[in-house]
Amino acid sequence: MFRLQTVVSLVSLLCTYSSVKADDQLKGAVIGTAFSVDYGSGERSTTVNTCANAFDGDLSTFFASWERSYTWAGLDLGQPHVITRVGWSPRDDSQGEARVVLGVFEGANRADFMDALPLYIITERGTIGQMSTADVTCSRGFRYVRYVGPSDCRCNIAELAFYGHPGEGDDSQLSQLTNLPTVTIHTLDGVVPYDKEHEIESWISVVSDQGTSLVSASATTRERGNASRNFPKKPWRIKFDKKQRMPGAPVKAKKWTLLNNYGDKTLMRNLIAFELSRRLQMPYTPYGTAVDVLMNGEYKGCYQLCDQVQVNSGRVDVEEMTPQDNAGEALTGGYLVEVDAYASEEDSWFKSQKGTPVTIKSPSSDSITSQQAAYIKSHFNKMESTWSKYLDTNTFLRHFLVGELSGNTDTYWSVFMYKQRGNDTIYTGPVWDFDLAFENDNRTYPVNNKTDYIYRSGGSCAGDMRSFVDRIVISSAAARAQLLEIWDEARQQGLDEELLVAFVDSMADELAQSQKLNFMRWNIMNTKVHQNPRIWGSYEAEVENVRSFIRKRVAWMDKRLGYTFVPRSIDSPHINFAQPYQVYNLAGMPCGSSIEKVPAGVYIVRQGQVAKVVRH
Repeated sequence: MFRLQTVVSLVSLLCTYSSVKADDQLKGAVIGTAFSVDYGSGERSTTVNTCANAFDGDLSTFFASWERSYTWAGLDLGQPHVITRVGWSPRDDSQGEARVVLGVFEGANRADFMDALPLYIITERGTIGQMSTADVTCSRGFRYVRYVGPSDCRCNIAELAFYGHPGEGDDSQLSQLTNLPTVTIHTLDGVVPYDKEHEIESWISVVSDQGTSLVSASATTRERGNASRNFPKKPWRIKFDKKQRMPGAPVKAKKWTLLNNYGDKTLMRNLIAFELSRRLQMPYTPYGTAVDVLMNGEYKGCYQLCDQVQVNSGRVDVEEMTPQDNAGEALTGGYLVEVDAYASEEDSWFKSQKGTPVTIKSPSSDSITSQQAAYIKSHFNKMESTWSKYLDTNTFLRHFLVGELSGNTDTYWSVFMYKQRGNDTIYTGPVWDFDLAFENDNRTYPVNNKTDYIYRSGGSCAGDMRSFVDRIVISSAAARAQLLEIWDEARQQGLDEELLVAFVDSMADELAQSQKLNFMRWNIMNTKVHQNPRIWGSYEAEVENVRSFIRKRVAWMDKRLGYTFVPRSIDSPHINFAQPYQVYNLAGMPCGSSIEKVPAGVYIVRQGQVAKVVRH
């Protein structure tokens, strides 16, 4: 029944009637998780509290699954329908209203839901005895629709409803969970990745640009990382069968990472460090962007979708070796290695003569030959003992400055290095792993109270790395002079606390919606996790901790380096606004091609090889 306002035009009434007819409640064959729980006996059942109860029109009955997570109830509509609205009502018990929060509605055209896309995520408590509804903004038609219960809830839903009209629709407008891109991972038979070795067959979709862009392709998924794998919020590595371009990424690639940021309650520390890397002009800075992630329909939180550090055009751009490259110049490269405290857990690794553990990342463990392994081990040993001859100090010192400016405890716990073919030099980079940086480690907090570099005063260093860095930045006058030149260059080009804090502010704005969902899913804001030095109590307070660190850190670095900032009377890079250029926010996201069409603020303008920070 529809309540009309006192005055309403006939046209409006007709439009309302037309819309309602298009949004009829849909009927279909009930599908869902096979086994339910009989709370009376505590046993598994196929007859009591089944998924059929979610579509019986009775708010006093309910579906409760036997398994606690990744369980669902839905409909086979027989043919595709464009879903325009969903409805739900929680189970009538003491926890029912809370157990619908973060429940997810999906649509698919495969019966196994491998190709499913999100329709809606519930963000508010339900009301027992009432149906709640929400509009859906998704123009694709789906034959199969379902509701996936939140983690550890046994689904526990009293009633579900889907509304819409028949049609295959199109992909002109898809649904995102927040303003961030939404990454959905569906695995064959619902197998959740469980280690770093087994690649789980998957279908991955990435919806971005306010629902107007879609990447959707077959892939595999596995866990990644070392210590981060021990957190309940798991990190993943995804590998598409064919190269794909992620939202805003500069290149296509098969392999990408999803960083979990569990101990980083700002959800932005790695992205801030990547910005430092760009401003210190590292040859390659990994791509990264914040995203929302679903695994088999279950909401997993806010992640960072990033490059996989690998030999690839547009990433670590060295020659990719084959098993035939075993002699002459071909044997000299390219190589990608990682000084890695966890190297002994890898298949392809060595310990240097000075006791530094090193993982050989490329060539990969399944293709590297004994000649190649022996060559890179020997060459690393030469570099470690005679760094002035074999180490590229330019990239090493820029990498060093990113680690120290960010206050990263783990800078020398894990260090990527690479070598090109026909070149004896070993280069350092890219930067990686900053979840403990920016004042987030109880072992080094507060970093700015230290009088020496963090790697020398509490930082974690693999093998001989502390003394190796000392030999360069402490003992070498030439390296110290070069370090000062690099720092001066960066400071003259706008590396200051004001612009860095503005970048943090832009990231906080970008993450505002997603962080709320993330901390509904992971209720850790008032709990110390990983190496958190303090409980700050709110997202804004967590971000302010980072702002406060940055405001002091640039001046700290000036003092430690013996540097006084004196602006030079040299014009900044010139942008010809009469010619084409691109505008980006400080998070690196595209904002169009005209500075006049963006809101007031601070932006990066790029024209060809020139980039300039401008205030508008």
